[in-house]
Amino acid sequence: MSVNLSRSIESLLRRDRLVVAVALVLVVCLSWGYVLAGAGMGMSGFEMTRHTLMDMDMSTLAAWDSNYVVLMFFMWWIMMIAMMLPSTTPVILLAAALNRRSNNTRPPYGSTLSFATGYLLAWAGFSALAVGIQWLLQHAELISGVLKSSSTLLSVLLLLLAGAWQFTAWKYACLAHCRGPVEYLSAHYRPGNKGALIMGLNHGLYCLGCCWFLMVLLFVGGVMNLYWITGLAVYVWAEKMLPAGARIDRMMGVVLIAWGAVLLTTLIATAS
Repeated sequence: MSVNLSRSIESLLRRDRLVVAVALVLVVCLSWGYVLAGAGMGMSGFEMTRHTLMDMDMSTLAAWDSNYVVLMFFMWWIMMIAMMLPSTTPVILLAAALNRRSNNTRPPYGSTLSFATGYLLAWAGFSALAVGIQWLLQHAELISGVLKSSSTLLSVLLLLLAGAWQFTAWKYACLAHCRGPVEYLSAHYRPGNKGALIMGLNHGLYCLGCCWFLMVLLFVGGVMNLYWITGLAVYVWAEKMLPAGARIDRMMGVVLIAWGAVLLTTLIATAS
């Protein structure tokens, strides 16, 4: 009897993992579709990338009214979902399994949705902050109409700060939580949908602390530059998922600092 019960529970767990995984894949695909379609910017992501690489003037995008602010927020937020959700899928699946095991009489979909919502709320907060930074940089004429740095000094500053962040204790602590979700979920488990929302939000904040400065680097390469978006998404996945993630983290720090130093040397040489 106990063997049959164990098999029934395992069957439920497999089904739940499949349902949650399919839902997450669908969300990721829709998010990438939105980004590739241009995120409401009036042209495709491929066209935006071409304009960014050619530094073409798109000053008409800088009309800051309420509609544009909302558009920019969803551009950032959905882009963050597209970039970050693939590396977070294992954590969400783990949370779903934990919820099922804690109450195997009820499907875990509600609490799993709450967990994922908490995670996405953390990135919604970052997206709102990114829109504010974008507004400040555009009005200071430090980024162009294609949302790319037009100031070498700004690029140097962002690269050096992002590189230095890779070596901070905060970065290591946040990355440890992202790479070891079992310990986090076990130590911070809360029952119910509200508990799952809080867990997701807290873990999302750790993930935000791990990656937020790298996302700011989109201002260096172009916010809608598909090469940068894809590259950062792949890096974030590798940093969290690969066994050598901690070493990759430090290597990226060295690369960013070296890149910033080269640009700074060029800037000084040009000025003199």
